[in-house]
Amino acid sequence: MIKINDNFCELPASYLFSDVAKRINAFKTEHPDVEIIKMGIGDVTQPICPAAIQAMENAVADQADRVTFHGYGPEQGYDFLRRRIVDVDYRSRNIDIDIDEIFISDGAKSDTGNIGDILSTDCKVAVTDPVYPVYVDTNVMAGRAGHLVDGRWSRIEYLPCTAENGFIPSLPKDNPDVIYLCYPNNPTGTTLNRSQLEKWVEYAKDNNALILFDSAYEAYITEPDIPHSIYEIPGAKDVAIEFRSFSKTAGFTGLRCGYTVVPKALKGLSKNGDEVSLNALWNRRQCTKFNGASYIVQRAAEALYSTKGRHQVKETIAYYMRNASLLRNGLSAAGLEVWGGVNAPYIWVKTPGGLSSWEFFDLLLEKCGIAGTPGLGFGPSGEGYFRLTAFGRYEDTVAAVERLSSLKLNK
Repeated sequence: MIKINDNFCELPASYLFSDVAKRINAFKTEHPDVEIIKMGIGDVTQPICPAAIQAMENAVADQADRVTFHGYGPEQGYDFLRRRIVDVDYRSRNIDIDIDEIFISDGAKSDTGNIGDILSTDCKVAVTDPVYPVYVDTNVMAGRAGHLVDGRWSRIEYLPCTAENGFIPSLPKDNPDVIYLCYPNNPTGTTLNRSQLEKWVEYAKDNNALILFDSAYEAYITEPDIPHSIYEIPGAKDVAIEFRSFSKTAGFTGLRCGYTVVPKALKGLSKNGDEVSLNALWNRRQCTKFNGASYIVQRAAEALYSTKGRHQVKETIAYYMRNASLLRNGLSAAGLEVWGGVNAPYIWVKTPGGLSSWEFFDLLLEKCGIAGTPGLGFGPSGEGYFRLTAFGRYEDTVAAVERLSSLKLNK
């Protein structure tokens, strides 16, 4: 028989959100009359904005005309979208990014997982803990993670983010080659301010490390001292790759579109000790394994940068952040410790009374009909915490807060 990639066998048998779904379905079977309010998976509920819809309709019409028809597009993305990204997302913030440093994709999840293709399997990895599971699991698949021992992978350095350290991770001690940072953070909803992020860039420069910076939630930032891009920090283009997504910004979870910035200043070492451009390697990888995001979707993304599109996206973000504020205040009123919900659409809750994160999951489901995500699913330091999202409908958020108000909790 054929041999398999044994690294996949190292992974736990199921994925976090699959476990959550199974428990919800079991509860629904036993309690068919209970209307469950789902605040677990971070999927959006508001429709795509009219500017993007109109752009897609126009793009569909293009595909029906021999003159304007588009087949295979450039693997790096169409210039019409890349130019808008450069101008609006970067140059408007006085960040000098070139168009050939932008790579359009089908989403940040794909790119944060696939970026490991251009990195050695010998690279040592560090992650903040709790962490978005894709960062860890894709390194397990690649063979970088080692073995799972007591909930931790032996070759991954975990950087705890808990209430005790204000959710600000300490700098690594094991001299990792690759560091994953996600800010505003999923799952905790917390942030790093400018001076805190500067320390990470300085560390990476001093230790020849690469930062993989997931900025999927930057559009939710409300406070002025929180960087929207790591490239706002001087020197970051020498040490960081940035990932962005239109999924949570503009409701593209079903359309699939995002982009990655790989500066030309970034270099890696070959086994012979030669410097190699990471931008060139990523370009080669994309040209080989990816045919580009669809023309229709990229036209929709372009429309998000129009005056109408930007206004409409802000309205959608305001809708979710109203949910976040309502949820944060409601949980606090119910006697719970909460974080997030100010610069991110996630609420991070301390489980009360010494309950484990899965015990609190069961409690909320049984007593309130509310489904969230146990913190343990995001890593060892997530135990004792719980994540709720603000991506639901406003009416459901109001109902959830009302249900929570009747829950008697002890911290």
